Amino acid sequence: MSTVVAQSLHVFGLRSHVANNIFFFDEQIIIFPSGNHCVKYNVDQKWQKFIPGSDKSQDMLALSISPNRRYLAVSETVQEKPVITIYELSSIPCRKRKILNNFDFPVQKFVSMAFSPDSKYLLTQTSPPESNLVYWLWEKQKVMAIMRTDSQNSSVYQVSFSPQDNTQVCVTGNGMFKLLRFAEGTLKQTNFQKGEPQNYLAHTWVSDDKIVVGTDTGRLFLFESGDQRWETSIMVKESTSDRKNLNMIQESESLIQFPTISSPVPSYERAVTTSSRSQITMPQVFAIAAYSKGFACSAGPGRVLLFEKMEEKDFYRESREIRIPVDPQSNDPSQSDKQDVLCLCFSPSEETLIASTSKNQLYSITMSLTEISKCSFSNGGHLFAAVNGNVIHIFTTTTLENISNLKGHTGKIRSIVWNADDSKLISCGTDGAVYEWNLSTGKRETECVLKSCSYNCVTISPDAKIIFAVGSDQTLKEIADSSVLRETSAFDVTYTAVAISHSGRMMFVGTSLGTIRAMKYPLPLQKEFNEYHAHAGPVTKILLTFDDQFLLTTAEDGCLFTWKVFDKDGRGIKREREVGFAEEVLVTKTDMEEKAQVMLELKTRVEELKMENEYQLRLKDMNYSEKIKELTDKFIQEMESLKTKNQVLRTEKDKQDVLHREHVDDLLDKQSRELQDLECCNNQKLLLEYEKYQELQLKSQRMQEEYEKQLRDNDETRSQALEELTEFYEAKLQEKTTLLEEAQEDVRQQLREFEETKKQIEEDEDREIQDIKTKYEKKLRDEKEANLRLKGETGIMRKKFSSLQKEIEERTSDIENLKGEQVKLQGVIKSLEKDILSLKREIQERDETIQDKEKRIYDLKKKNQELEKFKFVLDYKIKELKKQIEPRENEIKVMKEQIQEMEAELERFHKQNAQLELHVVELWQKLRAADQETRRERQTERDLEALVKRFKTDLHNCVAYIQEPRLLKEKVRGLFEKYVQRADMVEIVGLNTDLQQEYARQREHLERNLATLKKKVVKESELHRADYVRIMQENVSLIKEINELRRELKFTRSQVYDLEAALKLTKKIRPQEVPETVSSEDVPGVASTVRLNEQEETERIIEMQRLEIQRLRDQIQEQEQVPGFHHLAGIRLPSLLGSEADLEVQTK
Repeated sequence: MSTVVAQSLHVFGLRSHVANNIFFFDEQIIIFPSGNHCVKYNVDQKWQKFIPGSDKSQDMLALSISPNRRYLAVSETVQEKPVITIYELSSIPCRKRKILNNFDFPVQKFVSMAFSPDSKYLLTQTSPPESNLVYWLWEKQKVMAIMRTDSQNSSVYQVSFSPQDNTQVCVTGNGMFKLLRFAEGTLKQTNFQKGEPQNYLAHTWVSDDKIVVGTDTGRLFLFESGDQRWETSIMVKESTSDRKNLNMIQESESLIQFPTISSPVPSYERAVTTSSRSQITMPQVFAIAAYSKGFACSAGPGRVLLFEKMEEKDFYRESREIRIPVDPQSNDPSQSDKQDVLCLCFSPSEETLIASTSKNQLYSITMSLTEISKCSFSNGGHLFAAVNGNVIHIFTTTTLENISNLKGHTGKIRSIVWNADDSKLISCGTDGAVYEWNLSTGKRETECVLKSCSYNCVTISPDAKIIFAVGSDQTLKEIADSSVLRETSAFDVTYTAVAISHSGRMMFVGTSLGTIRAMKYPLPLQKEFNEYHAHAGPVTKILLTFDDQFLLTTAEDGCLFTWKVFDKDGRGIKREREVGFAEEVLVTKTDMEEKAQVMLELKTRVEELKMENEYQLRLKDMNYSEKIKELTDKFIQEMESLKTKNQVLRTEKDKQDVLHREHVDDLLDKQSRELQDLECCNNQKLLLEYEKYQELQLKSQRMQEEYEKQLRDNDETRSQALEELTEFYEAKLQEKTTLLEEAQEDVRQQLREFEETKKQIEEDEDREIQDIKTKYEKKLRDEKEANLRLKGETGIMRKKFSSLQKEIEERTSDIENLKGEQVKLQGVIKSLEKDILSLKREIQERDETIQDKEKRIYDLKKKNQELEKFKFVLDYKIKELKKQIEPRENEIKVMKEQIQEMEAELERFHKQNAQLELHVVELWQKLRAADQETRRERQTERDLEALVKRFKTDLHNCVAYIQEPRLLKEKVRGLFEKYVQRADMVEIVGLNTDLQQEYARQREHLERNLATLKKKVVKESELHRADYVRIMQENVSLIKEINELRRELKFTRSQVYDLEAALKLTKKIRPQEVPETVSSEDVPGVASTVRLNEQEETERIIEMQRLEIQRLRDQIQEQEQVPGFHHLAGIRLPSLLGSEADLEVQTK
């Protein structure tokens, strides 16, 4: 019987009490202790390989891996004796290289080990009470030096070598921090401990002479050559189950989760017991690991802190905090973040940090922070792509597993897009490359590189045949099969985003100006698109919903716009095929758990049934085996009996063979004798028969000659009888042919008579049909003309009615406005009358003052001389102002002429639009009339087809009487009576074929004309709209300039008036000109007349301006009623009341 072999396949578990219990063998493989083995575990591929421990091993205490990753040292207790086994990791499977088990010094167990930088030496630390530090040349199993580290039986937690020097050693423990140097076969201490002793739990070398040490009170020390250079304390933070809300920089992923073992934890337990006496709440630093930027350390339950070196100083600052996440699968999730981190280890590339905890768990922590600039979900939703610089990472949405990395771009990736079936991914970047990736292979299928263009966005057609890309060269490119098929210009703007509809008939692009352009696909050659102003910055992304109903746009201004997509008639876009509902059904987690529980119960039931069936099968096999045994025994007995019978039969057969042979010999002899007798008899008979044959041959010759003679006689008689019969039948044939010719002549005569009657009937009916046709055509023509005339008149009357209603409404509004203006003007008039009364009072007062001022004329003479000087200067200024006013007035005249020309153009455009509208209405009416006529013609055609079918069946029935002329004539007469009464309907069909063809040609011609006219109307409306906008803008600017010029003119006139008044006043007060001047009583009257003339002029200008503005407003309202003209938002005419108020202020 062969022996049973069992082989280790997979292990779950971690021995957390082992010192240095986690290492990286390479980037993917980690080594940790589990059971009596050390396990090599591939994190990516999830396989395990085992390094078996020593036989009869009782406990594993410490691990250490060489810096070159070739050797692994394991400290064990075998049969209560310490053993150090060194494995060679490079060999497959791992083999034992050396075993250190013969010691010349007292030792209970080794609690810590470390390899030298060149992997030639091994440093080991024994446990109390001896606490010896042993320096080994392990290849030769030679002790190079030994030293007692502590005489007070304190615990030593960690020993290590300097990363560059084999002779420098560090030892830390409870109240112990020693730096030792190996020289001349001894280990000598090089530092002297200062200050209070601390419980140093862990340390690490950050450089050749710098060490970071952590304590049980959460303090970190930096020692350089044994002297303290830096110190910090870790902040205490309460551990709560709601730590998800804290600022977690990294997320950790649980690699392996094990139940807590009941064995004691030497190093961890001792550290906890010693620290519990001092401060239980302080975070304890159980592990420190160095990397290129600084170091990582444990900081209490569930916390790992990362420290980075400051650039200018040799100090370190906290950069990140990593927390162990809550395990939702645990029975007590709150306990997940209460476990202490006992060991830390960085991967060779420093991208991953592995941590082991006191709850027998391993956590993998990703160190690299990837900056994701773009992210895009696949159409199926099962994948998503994330862009990091120039690399595209593909993840699954269910497990967040990175299934592929697409590398190939040399510049920053700007845009990515999936095809319809998620089998391909298209990307573009600033390097001018557009790549098409195959996700099944992770390789590029097509590429199009244009170094002179920096692409901004890319999309793909629904059939995944054409790629659309936009970039810095101000074009839209169509790319297929790694080449640019076509380039469409962007007309002096840069496209920043592009999207195509799922139907493949619409395309939307965003520009650097923040506008959205909508265009048809295939792309037009000319500037045929609709442009919408939306954003205040460059558009960054455009997206259409799955049903092409809504458009979403984003830009650098931080705004998200939602657009409703319509066609030109205002209807929503319909998809060619509706999106079907998914077959999947969402269920709750409880349903899934219940289903899983039911499946588990069913599996157990299946297993039970399997076992029961196997048992039943086993019982049946036993029963059948017994039956088979019985049957085989019975069969063997029957075989033996049959064998005996067979033997007996064989003997009988031999006897029968002998008898048979004898009988056969007798028969052969008898046969030979009888054969000889028969041959003799047969020879005699043959001779007799030959003689008879010759006689018969002679008889046959004679008979043949007689028969030939008879045949010749019979031929002669037959020929004579044949000639007589032919003559008789030829005579009869001539008689029959004459009768047949007579009958044919009668038939021809009857046919001629029938045709003549038929022709006469047809001619009569044709004449009647023609008369009826002409009569009805004339009536139809008259009705059509009258109908068209009435329709045109009704359309004109409707338009006149609508226009009159609008005019009435406008007039009522104008009347209300004018009433309001009248009220305002009446108020102004009242105020002006009050001003006039006050001025009259002032004139009276001034008359009184003039008499007083005449006394002061002498004093004013001197001033008069000065005023003459001022007069000269003011005259010069007046001349200059007049020179300035004249060109302004000329400009005003020119602008008025331009306004009149523009008004003429507007009137001409309005007339053209009115004519086109009338033409379109007429064509629509013709089209409706043509549709109605076609419906009538189709109905008549169906009726005629039914009539023809009935006539064919009746005619077929008549054909049955073709041999009976009388009945045939009656049937034809019946047909005539039945169908000739409605023959007009039958004959019109035959005669109206030409008319229908002509009608079809006319209809096609009118439809083509209608289509061309529609296109012309649309184009002219767009052109007119642009012209109207331009004219309106020019009108507004001209009105503003006119108002400004009028204000300036008024201001200058007021200045001139004031100056002239001042000059006249000076002239009046001259003594030599007193008799010649006007009397003091007449001066105020002159001033008042001047003021009145000025007021009349301003009122006249206001009235002219009001009429001008009203006329422009009417023209604008008329243009807004024109189809195709849209009101421009943002352009408003200056207020009529505002302009009047300005002029009133100026007049005052």
